[in-house]
Amino acid sequence: MSTTNEKDWPLWEIFLQSKKGLDHKHVGSLHAADARMAVENARDVYTRRGEGNSIWAVRASDIHASRPEDQGEFFDPADDKVYRHPTFYPMPEGVKYI
Repeated sequence: MSTTNEKDWPLWEIFLQSKKGLDHKHVGSLHAADARMAVENARDVYTRRGEGNSIWAVRASDIHASRPEDQGEFFDPADDKVYRHPTFYPMPEGVKYI
């Protein structure tokens, strides 16, 4: 009999890559005792139809994000760096998913 309670397990955010070369997309959250269990449970829950190529499990407490109310001052400095916009670069023929 286990002494740990499922409710005490950390929350994991799950990201799934549907095909090689595509980005990982957030598909949901789940509780798991450790990273291995999180990936295995994510496989069982989010790839039942074989649609997954790669799974990332990230402990929710390890995710740090900007605050919506800081949007203006936080993102404004990027406006003056036009070289960051991909419209200035020629795309090679045959390149997909960029």
